[in-house]
This record gives sequence, structure tokens and C-alpha cells, in this order.
Amino acid sequence: MTVRRGPALVALALALAGCGQASSASAPPDAPAPSATSPASEAPVTVTNCGFEVTVPSRPERIVTIKSSTTELALALGLAERVVAAAFLDGPIDDSLAAHAHDLTILTDGLPSAEAVLELDPDLVYAGWESNLTAEGAGDRATLASLGIASYVPPAACRENAPPPVMSFELLFEQILETGHVLGAPQAAEALVAEQRARLEALVPDERGLSALWYSSGTQTPYVGAGTGVPQMILEAAGLANVADDVADSWASISWEEIVARDPDVIVLVDSDWNSAEKKIGVLREHPATRELDAVREKRFLVVPFAASEAGVRNVAAVESLVAQLAEIEVDRA
Repeated sequence: MTVRRGPALVALALALAGCGQASSASAPPDAPAPSATSPASEAPVTVTNCGFEVTVPSRPERIVTIKSSTTELALALGLAERVVAAAFLDGPIDDSLAAHAHDLTILTDGLPSAEAVLELDPDLVYAGWESNLTAEGAGDRATLASLGIASYVPPAACRENAPPPVMSFELLFEQILETGHVLGAPQAAEALVAEQRARLEALVPDERGLSALWYSSGTQTPYVGAGTGVPQMILEAAGLANVADDVADSWASISWEEIVARDPDVIVLVDSDWNSAEKKIGVLREHPATRELDAVREKRFLVVPFAASEAGVRNVAAVESLVAQLAEIEVDRA
């Protein structure tokens, strides 16, 4: 895309964004990232994304990413030179991608404003959630489109028009391929999927039939990975049975008493800067309903980074990590 937007158009965009209607919504290879070149025949690309028709007339050259999952996938596709800024990261960039991120500009630690995004003169905004793309956030999608700025959200995060599909690694790989076409890196996406698939197929899941709780956040009422989302996909691939797999949603709030009744063999803790795994262990040890759980008393804790809990290039690595951590845990069911 070659259309450039000057200050007057930015001002117009901000005025339009103020009138826009906000939408409501809630480890890659160690080798260098593949080439992101894309032949002209790959453009234009039109997809329906979260119920919104997105047209990318030519390979985007100025991409703004929002959230870690989108930023890291863009880097894994070899697009570092085309990412003009990233925002709202959930933690450090994965070590395997650090070499591709040394010149990455961080726009803001939180959700960027429409004004901040438009000042970067982007071709495409690649956001982690629909809720990032509102008049109060990085810009309403319709307003951005009227300015020639495409927007794209990982399909696994689409929630506004219909519940997200049940996640599987096959679906994840399909979505990576679609993302590669939208971002103008289809060959790199194919190479990435082949590498991720090979790693997944090489895994040997834990065979003990253990049950697990995926504890994401919450103290009064825990917020856990339920039966249709990325946590379920990862747990299943690692050989674990999710104690909340009967809840038909990606995430759910379940009472501590119900968790005690389901008595998980192990507890997966989501680690983040704002809600660490250690903090969650403290909650579990102090709560009268959970401190007597065998998994808590015997310290059967597994840890995954927050960025691995959303669909992206960290999901296969999360399975590998869980399998390795499980090998160090003994469970006596006598």
C-alpha cells in the first residue's frame, strides 16, 4: 500500500473515530524466520474476519501489532522490518524470536489510542482481540477501513458475532496460513506451519491420564481455561484431562468449591508480570477450600507464560513445556 495519510486526514480520522461504534468483546523455530517475500499474484486478499470484510489490496508494508500473540506471529513470519510498532505486549518477546525483535518499537505498554496508531501511518492494524479495535481504543474498524487501513484479528479471538470455534491445532494451523496471506507472507506461513506440525507430531504426551486445572486469574472466583479454547487444546495435546472441559466456552469462572470437588491432579498456572505464578500459588495455599488439595500440598504446579494461552506460535512450545514439566512430577494415587 502506498497511500500516505497526512495530519489533516489524521484529524479527520480522530473525529470519525469519536463517532464510531465500539465493538464489544471480551515457540516458533529457533532458526531464522523464513523469508516473507510474496509475489504480486497474492494480492489483493479479501477475508471475512470476525464478521467484518477485510480487503488488503497489496502487501502491507507498515503493520502495527497489538498484543504478544500477533506481534510474535508477525516476527515468526519474518515481518520484523514491516512492523512499524507493537503495543500492549503481555511480557517479553519469546527468546527464540529475540533476534528478530531487537529493533522493535514499542508504542505503549497498554492499548494504544487511535491517534497514536494513525500517527504511524499504518497499512494494517493486526490486533489480538476485537475489543482492541474500537473508537476508544486503536480505532473503529469501519473508520480505519474508510482511511485505507486494513485491520485483522486472529480468528480464534473472534467473539462478537458468534462463539469462537472449538480450537484444535489443525484449526490453528489453518489460521496461521490465512494470516500469512493477509500479511503478505504466504510462503513463510507454510514453512512455519510445517515446522510447528513436525514438532507437534514428535511429542509424546503424558500417558498417566492425569487431570488438570488451568488457572488463569482471579482470587474470589477463579477464571480458568474451559472446554473449547486454547487451554483445552494445549492440555489435551499434553495428555491432560481438563477438569473444566464440560464448560462450552474458551474461559469460565468456576467456584473454588467446584474446583475442590473436581480435585485436579496438577494445576497449570498462567504466569504474567501483573499476576505471577507465585502469586497464584499463594492464593491456592491460603484459600481454605484449596489448601488441602493434594495438588497444592504436594506442589504439583506447572507454569505457562500468558502469551501461550492465546492462539499463536507459542502453543506448540507450551505443549512441549508441559510434557517436560510433567516428567518431573510424581502422582501417587494409592
